Amino acid sequence: MGAIDLYARPSEGFDELVAHAVADLQSATVRHAGAIVQATSLGAEDMVLTDLIARHRLPIAIATLDTGALHDQTLALIPTIEQRYGLPVERFPPVADQVVRFVRTHGDDAMYRSLLLRKACCGVRKLEPLKRLLTGRSAWITGLRREQSEGRTTVPHSELDADGRTKLNPLADWSWADVWYYIATHDVPYNALHDVFYPSIGCAPCTRAIAVGEPFRAGRWWWEDDKAKECGLHAKDPGVTA
Repeated sequence: MGAIDLYARPSEGFDELVAHAVADLQSATVRHAGAIVQATSLGAEDMVLTDLIARHRLPIAIATLDTGALHDQTLALIPTIEQRYGLPVERFPPVADQVVRFVRTHGDDAMYRSLLLRKACCGVRKLEPLKRLLTGRSAWITGLRREQSEGRTTVPHSELDADGRTKLNPLADWSWADVWYYIATHDVPYNALHDVFYPSIGCAPCTRAIAVGEPFRAGRWWWEDDKAKECGLHAKDPGVTA
């Protein structure tokens, strides 16, 4: 039984949720013409957003952080998007010398040894590439939802990030079931890991499958305290994780 069979159930008012997300995206393309990007993690939520962008022919760039440590199943979605939708996916890898220096100094397993080292790894592989991804852009789109974790229960549809850019979260009020109902309805491609109990997918060393009854993000940085389970991509203030 795959993720669609397990999860796809529409909320009451599902059509209104979709209409609201589309309206958010459409209005953003007017306010930020030529300077808006979807920063996709290639997870289920972001695949829904990419489908909405393509389906409604919205002039929004699509980009991802190719951390150098992603699962093969995640990377496989990049050519899938390009072939399915005819849209290029910009890839932002970490600076190679910085990765080599970090691994040489701290080892391949640094993230398991301390929170400080794990966040330093995220800094090299995610935060620095994100700065480049956002350069020249006044707005970006994410797949954040309020249901994802305790730290995201107040995620708004629109906010300012730490650098004053507009950050849009069009699926903020969608449920996990809504996400999968949309995927099922529109035959949206998705990460094969979702079918084997990976609801939240990051870098391979920092992601595992979850067990029945575990929280949505239990498979991310599972060796850490729940309050630490962010990498800093969605920080509200410089240097502070969300």
